[in-house]
Amino acid sequence: MCGIFGIHGRQVDVANLTYFGLFALQHRGQESAGIAVGDGRQVRIHRGMGLVAQVFSAEALARLKGFVAIGHTRYSTTGASRVENAHPVPFHHPVLGPGAIAHNGNLINSDALRRDLEAEGARFETGLDTEVMARLIERTHGADWEEVLRRAFARITGAYSCAVLTGDAVIALRDPFGFRPLSLGFIPLRGQPAHVVASETCALDTVNATFVREVRPGEMVIMDEHGLTSTQFQASGRHAMCVFEFIYFARPDSILKNCELEEARVRMGRELAREQPVAADMVIGLPDSGTPAAIGYAEESGIPFREGLIKSRYINRTFIQPDQSLREAGVMLKLNPLRRSLRGKRVVAVDDSIVRGTTSRRIIEILRGAGAREVHLRISSPPMRFPCFMGVDIGSTKQLVAAGRSVEEVRRVIGADTLAYLSLEGLMRAVGRGTLDEFCRACFDGAYPVAVPQQLEMDKMALEELPPKPSGGHPREGLAPAAAGALVEHDRG
Repeated sequence: MCGIFGIHGRQVDVANLTYFGLFALQHRGQESAGIAVGDGRQVRIHRGMGLVAQVFSAEALARLKGFVAIGHTRYSTTGASRVENAHPVPFHHPVLGPGAIAHNGNLINSDALRRDLEAEGARFETGLDTEVMARLIERTHGADWEEVLRRAFARITGAYSCAVLTGDAVIALRDPFGFRPLSLGFIPLRGQPAHVVASETCALDTVNATFVREVRPGEMVIMDEHGLTSTQFQASGRHAMCVFEFIYFARPDSILKNCELEEARVRMGRELAREQPVAADMVIGLPDSGTPAAIGYAEESGIPFREGLIKSRYINRTFIQPDQSLREAGVMLKLNPLRRSLRGKRVVAVDDSIVRGTTSRRIIEILRGAGAREVHLRISSPPMRFPCFMGVDIGSTKQLVAAGRSVEEVRRVIGADTLAYLSLEGLMRAVGRGTLDEFCRACFDGAYPVAVPQQLEMDKMALEELPPKPSGGHPREGLAPAAAGALVEHDRG
């Protein structure tokens, strides 16, 4: 998860547009948010815990003056949920000056890189793999930013879609597999247009930017005074975008691989109805992410689609809550059943996935408590049986209800009358792609595109907690001081 946004434009308020872009990407991370801005001399950063609207005030945005900016909404997969781990992460190159990086993904060789950098004298203040990238950039030689980043990222393995801010440019990079999404756009203006990069096209829409194309796997795109420059900084063989972006992560109004996700999710429901029919009185979607597939299931099966659960719009996504107790409480807070519609009915409840099983079990309890006679759960993706190491908070099979269990055993755990999943083949038909090799689907079949070190299989909450900083210590104590005129602010919004 995580959302990133970047913009270069002399004629626009880059901080405010980044703020609006982050609103559109709030679904990708709700733990913290931040914006870094450059004006050619200084890099200023404001970041804090909470939602975008909680982190930024009008006064904070007014202090972020410049013509280049990057922003980030965080969902933690490495490093605890605390303000020191909020992005963008600042760095200072000894020759080229200050900068910052925002990262969506997960590095699988960050531990080895950290050890190497510490042996060279680097000091770390967080457990972030993103800070590993920042310290690596600081210690990589090169005549310009393109050369530095090319050399630095040649040492990195894993999933990354990154926005790097320098004093006068925004540089977007995507790993050679293209695990996580990244899109380019521009805002047409008299003179030079403003160039924009974002995790999803919905963020481009929010700032009235025209979608151009996706950043290609292994591509580096530099947005500066010369416009937009592209270079292939790493060779890209097999592409492996996370298929879960199509199922759940990305907003339904976004476009990935020229695929409109809302329509793809409706097709998933149609395929599911063909593969897993059941006699019932009504089809309901588990809001909001299950609704498109529920519509498709109803259209294909001929069973009427009805609303059965009303969602509070002021409760965050339960799956990406950083704490399990918050996930469980959130289910009851955000969903309320329509009892008169459900009473005595045989209900097909359609959802996009089952991860830990907590939400599904509680929802089935809610539906039965509202009087549903039967609850048939249909899932518009295959069973998730393997952990993800490429940027999703599933670090252990212990967190997955389907790992080591048959479908019937999962059904008994969650309490449905019947349970059925969409097949991998049906999923591929729905997204309009004929081959599994275009996607990473390791969470379903364990076929990881890259070799994964065994020690990575751990719960993110078991990651090393760093000791508190000594009283009076500067946030950047022990790191190379910024050059004269270079300012890195750390506002704790």
